[in-house]
Amino acid sequence: MDLKTSVRRRAAGTALVAIATVASLVASSPGAANAPALSDDIPGVGEIVSSPNLRQAAHVPKGELFDSIFSNSDIAFQGRYAFAGNFQGFAVFDISRPREPRLVSRVLCPGGQNDISVYGNLLFLSTDSSRTDDSCSSVNQSATIKESWEGIKIFDITDKANPVYVKSIETNCGAHTHTMVPGKGRDRGAVYVYVSSFFPDPTFPDCQPPHDLISIIKVPLRQPTAAAVVATPNLFPDGGNPPDSPSSETSGCHDITAFPAKDIAAGACMGDGILLDISRPEAPRVIRRVRDTANFAFWHSATFNNAGDKVVFTDELGGGVAAVCNAATGPHKGANAIYDIVGPDHRRAMVFKSYFKIPRVNADTENCVAHNGSLIPVRGRDVMVQAWYQGGVSVWDFTDSAHPVEIGYWDRGPESATELLFGGSWSAYYYNGYIYSNGQVGLDVLKLTDRRTASAERNRYRELNVQTQPVYGGYQ
Repeated sequence: MDLKTSVRRRAAGTALVAIATVASLVASSPGAANAPALSDDIPGVGEIVSSPNLRQAAHVPKGELFDSIFSNSDIAFQGRYAFAGNFQGFAVFDISRPREPRLVSRVLCPGGQNDISVYGNLLFLSTDSSRTDDSCSSVNQSATIKESWEGIKIFDITDKANPVYVKSIETNCGAHTHTMVPGKGRDRGAVYVYVSSFFPDPTFPDCQPPHDLISIIKVPLRQPTAAAVVATPNLFPDGGNPPDSPSSETSGCHDITAFPAKDIAAGACMGDGILLDISRPEAPRVIRRVRDTANFAFWHSATFNNAGDKVVFTDELGGGVAAVCNAATGPHKGANAIYDIVGPDHRRAMVFKSYFKIPRVNADTENCVAHNGSLIPVRGRDVMVQAWYQGGVSVWDFTDSAHPVEIGYWDRGPESATELLFGGSWSAYYYNGYIYSNGQVGLDVLKLTDRRTASAERNRYRELNVQTQPVYGGYQ
């Protein structure tokens, strides 16, 4: 999501402008399920519709955990636990019985957007909103003030009922998202955190242009308090996509997805999509770069297929708050772009094959665009589940890169029939037999029942951070 960064230059004095923007857009209630439909094809306010193969198994209202004006964000998983981010902090759920999620703990620690990952006994939160300090009691403060803080927070989650805040690391331009890259060889006792941030400004002392870099934090697992930034590699020495392009000017990355088993990563970097060699975690190297100035406004995130020979990039047209799943926008904008990865390792290229966008037309009162999703571990096929904000949750197959097709969907009707309000699913991920969707009205648990995806039930993860893709089904 890009709420803060879309207005950060114009509102440097309001470091939590993302949360303020969300607050101004959010409805106070998801609406009644029996509200009249907006048209023959669009469900009524709050009405749940779905394909026969995708049904709701459980729902945990956000209002029971956090203030309704603050958006839920990303999700991470470990064992029988789900860790759900929110602009106010995070919640830990016991999902050993997925149809009856149980709240284990809630941590209040404001700081948009609280992108979240877990690794062993550690939990990581991204803070991309300028704060008075690094504490969980801080308040917003202008990024023009040198003493303001943004970056990564680390918690010890040995006791899931009582997470303990143990360390913070300040990073250039804050931390919009982050990606875990496990250490190798002599560094097996450490994990690297690739921090993505963007939109520098000459008035921000800790976010000066040009900002063509990522920050890399090394975290010793046995001594997380020694975590520190060890590198800030420049990924765009030529400046990246220029400011006069129809696509966003590149000034950093929005999100990076690592595929450690293949020593590669894909970066969605505003105006550029990049393929990285991460065989040396402290020195990632750009292998290939692609642009799409005809249809991509903002390169937002990336997902590899399990074989590592395809990558899906998403375009967050409108920053996540606009209604772009309509006939006026069309099927190629605010969509996914599928690329085949071809050639030998040192000369790999990304070849565009097709776009995918949900086939349902949404109302002009619904913010809808391609957003966070994950692979479903179906053996022998490339299947993904994905959040589309108020476009709902989509399950789609891109085994044929040139002809992707949706095979299931689940959708909650608009927040409002008369005005554009922020809502819907932020992240939708598959984990050990169920799909978990974290969104504006809470956490939804969905069950996919389809012979085409049945083999996924046999793949079980011990831990899942979607931006650090595991290998399943015997691929190496």
